Amino acid sequence: MQRASVGLARQLLRAAALPSKAAGDAVHIALSAAHGMRYLLTWNCAHISNATMRPKIEEICRAGGFEPPVICTPLELVEE
Repeated sequence: MQRASVGLARQLLRAAALPSKAAGDAVHIALSAAHGMRYLLTWNCAHISNATMRPKIEEICRAGGFEPPVICTPLELVEE
């Protein structure tokens, strides 16, 4: 699983879904996808919970054989 996560993180960076300075963010996304997490909650709207990057992130996860988690902020997940 660790090898798959590292490979997916590298692919996220290589495919320009995330800038190189966001390597830690790529690992965060990759670990969530590789471990089958349903949601990835984050306040990081610059690189993770970003509406313009999200479709590419999801595409790369699926191409790598993983279903991406729903990426959102905690406020987006709150049910009333």
